[in-house]
Amino acid sequence: MKALRFYAPGDVRLEDIPEPVCGDDEIKIKVKNCSTCGTDVKIYKNGHQNITGVTTMGHEVAGEIVEIGKNVAGDWKIGDGVQSIAAVPCGECHECRKGWMQVCENQTSVGYQYDGGFAEYMIVPQQVLKVDGLNKIPEGVGYDEASAVEPFACALNAQELLGIEEGDFVVVFGAGPIGCMHTRIARGVYKAGTLVMVDINAERLKMSADAVKPDITIDSSSVDVVKKVMELTDGRGADVIITATPANVTQEQALAMAARNGRISFFGGLPKTDPTITCDSNLVHYRQLHIHGANGSAPEQHKRALQYVASGQLPVKDLITRHIKLEDALQAFDIVAKGEAIKVTVEP
Repeated sequence: MKALRFYAPGDVRLEDIPEPVCGDDEIKIKVKNCSTCGTDVKIYKNGHQNITGVTTMGHEVAGEIVEIGKNVAGDWKIGDGVQSIAAVPCGECHECRKGWMQVCENQTSVGYQYDGGFAEYMIVPQQVLKVDGLNKIPEGVGYDEASAVEPFACALNAQELLGIEEGDFVVVFGAGPIGCMHTRIARGVYKAGTLVMVDINAERLKMSADAVKPDITIDSSSVDVVKKVMELTDGRGADVIITATPANVTQEQALAMAARNGRISFFGGLPKTDPTITCDSNLVHYRQLHIHGANGSAPEQHKRALQYVASGQLPVKDLITRHIKLEDALQAFDIVAKGEAIKVTVEP
């Protein structure tokens, strides 16, 4: 079969490799869609500490069951459409026992320790099945939509920590796919009030705003975003700010524009070579700010995200603006890196 294999930073190859064999405790799927994200681009360029050998990339996966190991429990059937988690908790450590599977200390990942979905076939490992991380795709949900559930689950994880209330003034930094998903969740699930989307790329901002329709857009390449938000809120500031970008300055701006009792999600990780920001601690103290990290998602959040998509509460179909064949998968990385599409999916 064909698979997109990571060898080293900058060295990713589309190769013919043996079709994987399904073990007794595993499920084999025919991949229908594997969507891409900024993390794939970072891995392509810089590698990742958890990828220690030649690995098939791709972690936003949906497909059709073609083989079921003899020891696998459950009501799985050949032909079932399924979606897999990407970050795989161990289910046994302190964090997992506490219900904090997003921050499992023994976490492994599809496309890292396990071969991923940029391939014609993929093995769903025992570790995924153990934590109930494989989900049947609800009727009416396409494989491309199901493959985009993984980032939706990550965004859902962040917002479940924020306590967004109906009518809140919400600012989302970043007009990429994650920013679009945050906008949809804040409106569709939490009934936020005014939604503001911020980006430095005017073309991407327009493309994404046309899709998810925030109430206000701010091109931060030409506008003082903190000053603008303060004007829009009569000096009160934003109730919730989500930084869905890997930019230090957006985190500092989030602190500066937060209202009293404001909630901030540092959703986008910063470069490891420049991971610090300047934090005015008195702002945090006197405004009683709440700063949250957000890391991945738990298996149960995938299930909720799938149901939101199936119900129409969180539309995703229109966010998938490019479909790329596996043979052209490297083009998908370029499209993502340049911000030329909202969401790009690869179809073997």
